Amino acid sequence: MEAKAKERLYRLVDRIPGEEVHAAERYLEYLVEHGDPFIRKLMSAPYDDEPVTEEEEAAVREAWEDYEAGRVQTLDEVKEELEL
Repeated sequence: MEAKAKERLYRLVDRIPGEEVHAAERYLEYLVEHGDPFIRKLMSAPYDDEPVTEEEEAAVREAWEDYEAGRVQTLDEVKEELEL
């Protein structure tokens, strides 16, 4: 997965307009040296290739049905209900 992402980056670099090359270089250096370690860790996580179970599919369908029917609460409503 990481190899494909890097290939896309190489293609993008080839398309950077000449006047923007220096800015792109600085930004990439910043990401390498100072990027958010949490984001770097997420970006390097392996792809989840486990198949979705029938139970998971049913849970997603049920959640969408609740959402579409308006059976949802905002975060503020949940906090109020839990007295947070």
